Amino acid sequence: MEFRRLGGSGLKVPVLSFGAGTFGGRGPLFSGWGNTQVAQARELINIAVDAGAIMIDTADVYSDGASEEIVGAAIRGRRDQVLLSTKAGLPTGSGPADAGTSRSRLIGAVEAALRRLGTDHLDLFQVHGFDAATPVEEVLSTLQQLVQQGKLRYIGASNFAGWQLMKSLHASDDHGWPRYVGHQVYYSLVGRDYEAELMPLGLDQQVGALVWSPLAWGRLTGRIRRDHPIPPGSRLHTTAEFGPPVDDALLYAVVDVLLDIAEQTGRTVPQIALNWLIGRPTVASVIIGARDADQLRQNLGAVGWSLDPEHVRRLDEISYRVPPYPHFPYHRQEGFARLAPPLFPAVSSGAVQHRS
Repeated sequence: MEFRRLGGSGLKVPVLSFGAGTFGGRGPLFSGWGNTQVAQARELINIAVDAGAIMIDTADVYSDGASEEIVGAAIRGRRDQVLLSTKAGLPTGSGPADAGTSRSRLIGAVEAALRRLGTDHLDLFQVHGFDAATPVEEVLSTLQQLVQQGKLRYIGASNFAGWQLMKSLHASDDHGWPRYVGHQVYYSLVGRDYEAELMPLGLDQQVGALVWSPLAWGRLTGRIRRDHPIPPGSRLHTTAEFGPPVDDALLYAVVDVLLDIAEQTGRTVPQIALNWLIGRPTVASVIIGARDADQLRQNLGAVGWSLDPEHVRRLDEISYRVPPYPHFPYHRQEGFARLAPPLFPAVSSGAVQHRS
């Protein structure tokens, strides 16, 4: 397993991390993801850790805290062998104090996560979403306090817009507080919005990407393709409305290429989609989940090899979409591109015939 520094920090994380969103099975969303309990969770985590995927990612909203509880029970005896990553900030109840990242809520959320996970510190704590009602100075000074107390080692953000992340980084720099070193984001072959603004920001500010839903909510498994309906048992039947939207024409075009590359290489469609992500700028770790051991072992097979440049080019081209304003001039017009050359010039130059 390859390890990479998370952003500009000294924390080294595996390029594949294990996501525990399928643990617990509580609520309309997470019951559709999975219902993994302690015994199976321990088996899956042992497989992941033994393969080098030692960072375990969870959140307080995953199955109403049950995911954190199950992770804590599953790593008992192996705490010093793993990196624990969790998140807080999204609503966990209907009360006014049950959402956001105010000082009181952050302190309470961290204390609760430590109890559920059975540990005295978190290796990475991420603010799960930007709280527009709380000043960034309050959020970051609270995280500074928790870092000084030894309860948090590193901090990160999740699902922030570019201006929200930059405002937070500026406040940290201005006051000498810890910076967000990671940004947990959605990014996949059929969801490349991350590249327009957040990726250049990550490069400039040394913020590493931790990728969630790298297989686009289960769409990039190879089972969904042209003239093939969503198969029975797929979580998309019950959870699609919660996840990132994907245009069917784009999905089918990308899967066509993935299937062809899979036939040429002997790799699986998920392995190819994951390997493509691992090679992208700023990506520090790709978070994989699994309902069973076979699925996990298959996903872990995405490392230890690299796609051929021609395969990368084909995937880049078929998945590329012109970004929205104000980003598209820098991708499509020579004058703008001279000011800020695009990260993927061969794709974004306009020479590629894009499918609608």
